[in-house]
This record gives sequence, structure tokens and C-alpha cells, in this order.
Amino acid sequence: MEENLKKTCLYDSHVALGAKMSPFAGFMMPIQYSSITEEHLAVRNRTGMFDVSHMGEVFVSGPDAEIFVNYIFTNEIRGFGPGKVLYGMMLYPNGGVVDDLLVYREFTPGHFLLVINAANIDKDVDWIRQQAGNFNVVVDNQSAKWGQIALQGPEAEKVIVDVLGFSEAPSLSFYTYYESTYKGERMIVSRTGYTGEDGFEIYTSLEGTVELWNRLLDAGVAPCGLGCRDTLRFEAGLPLYGDELSPEITPVEAGLGMFCKYDKDFIGKDALLRQKAEGTQKKLVGIEIQDKAIPRAGYPVELEDGTQVGVVTTGYHSISLDKSICFALVQTAYSALGTVLNIRIRKKVFPGEVVKKRFYQTNYKK
Repeated sequence: MEENLKKTCLYDSHVALGAKMSPFAGFMMPIQYSSITEEHLAVRNRTGMFDVSHMGEVFVSGPDAEIFVNYIFTNEIRGFGPGKVLYGMMLYPNGGVVDDLLVYREFTPGHFLLVINAANIDKDVDWIRQQAGNFNVVVDNQSAKWGQIALQGPEAEKVIVDVLGFSEAPSLSFYTYYESTYKGERMIVSRTGYTGEDGFEIYTSLEGTVELWNRLLDAGVAPCGLGCRDTLRFEAGLPLYGDELSPEITPVEAGLGMFCKYDKDFIGKDALLRQKAEGTQKKLVGIEIQDKAIPRAGYPVELEDGTQVGVVTTGYHSISLDKSICFALVQTAYSALGTVLNIRIRKKVFPGEVVKKRFYQTNYKK
């Protein structure tokens, strides 16, 4: 099985470091190096780094690039200048989510970078190209040519300057980026993050990514696996495609309607407007469990009489908060804050209360 999976440019380093490797999104990826708890706390309290070279980089350019990207993307990119990054989604006509992604407006007019989820690269590229038929654009999938390191944590700004010498990085505000070169190859440094902490993403060539990773490693930055990346993003209330977003879960149902701009045309807009007008049958909520029991994805959410009204999408015993919490997709009638719902964990039920989805106070540099 492993021979059929792709490997990032940092695979050899992960193996040499003794990481627990596992299939993820068609790649062999590190789940943890020491422990999920230790790596999680390194990011919350100091700095950790992630290999996210499996993510997809798709470049869209041409005379119609702005019109086209705005049509396939739920957020509004008009009036959005070079050096800016936007979060949003691509939707099917029925409002279901093709993928959630970041759009970077490049400094060259008519050029955009779309950063997409690793599991969806082939599907997304096919879908983007299908939509491009009536537009004068070039869609260039460069995912295999780029490496990416996410440097995250309260000391990330200090590390990126002191260790890597990236003196421009501190001037970045949240969701902005700059371009440079590293060893003669193009480099993009952005300040977005997927952990709830301050941090940076460094995109460059495969060779450059390996060298930067080793420099950070030699400086004592903790390598972190996808295990704690999930616990971190979850505590910060951030969705994961396939769990909180999918072809069956719309942005309105997921509570992400603020990233959909209805004063423009985009694929799926009509379906979302119908949902908003008629009300949704289901809604994503946060639930805090009144026990140490750990809710897991797929566990039923029930009323007192045992009637199932939802399902858990992600759940953990929070490392930062020492509470058992979860996201759950529930019937809208039971989504109000303070509603008491039961989580069925095997043969027992555990009461919980609907709370805000952002469980952890995030620490972004705005």
C-alpha cells in the first residue's frame, strides 16, 4: 500500500526523526514525532513547524483571471489588492462544497494562486478546468513543484527572523504575504495559519523546503505532525474539509456564510440564498461534554428520549482547555446556545451543552 502513496520532499527527514507515519490524503505523512500532546503544547506555548507540502498550489492567470476566480470562489476578490490572501470556498451548483481554499492575489496583474486541500487536488483541478471553458484563462497545477512549511506559535515571528533571517516577515499582518527568492527560486511567505496561533507559511522549491526545514530543526524548532494540527485547528473553531465541510454540507450549514458574498455571482449562490430564505435543516455547533468521555466523529447526538438529532463531526478531549468538546451537525431546532444534548459513546450517553464553536481564544496578529 505504501508504495502507491506519494511522499513529500521532507519524507526522509520524517523517517529519520522517527515520526509515526500514516496515509493521509494520498501521501505518507507524519502523524506525530514525540506525542500529540507535547507537539500541541509546543505550538500553543512556543513554536512548532509542520510539513504541509502535500497541499495543492494551482495558479490561474490570463485576461479573464479575476472574473473567473471570482465566479468559482465564494468570497469577493474585486478590490482586493496584491499581497492579500482570502479564505473562501468553491461550490457545486447545489451549494455543496467542492473545497475550501485560500486565494492569493499575486503582484503580477491577472495572476492568482489557489491553495487547495491535498485530498482534493486532482478533483479540484479537474473541476476548475471544467468551469474555465468560457473564460480566457490558464490553469496551471504546480502542486508537485512546491514545498511548504507552516511555522506556528507565539515565538514564530522571532524564529523566522532570528533563524531564517526573513526580516520582512514581521511587517505582515494577518492574511497578507510577500514574495522573495530563496537560493534563486521563487518564495512566498504568508501569515495565515491553521492553529489559532500566530504563524507563517513558507512556500518555495522542494530543495529549498528541505534546507529551510533543516535550519529550523537545527535551531531546536519542534517538528509537529498532523495529529496535533487537527487538535489545534479544532480548538480554534476551524473546519476541516471532509468533516465540517463536504459536498453534503454547505457553508450556510457550517456557519461560514460570512465568507460568501451575495452581491456578486458565484457558482452555488442560488442554492445558498434558498437555504438562507427557507432556513437550514441542519447546523454545525460546538458542544462541551459534562464528563471526561471523548466524543469521536460519527457518534450520535441525541435528545433525552434517545431520538437522534445529529452526529459528531470532530471531537477530542481538549489539550489546551482540559475539556471534552466536539463539533456536531445537528437539526437546526436544537442548535441554540445553551441547548442540552446527549452524545452517545458506545452504550452510554453523556450530556453536553451547545456552545460557541471557537473553543479556544485565538492569538492572531491582526
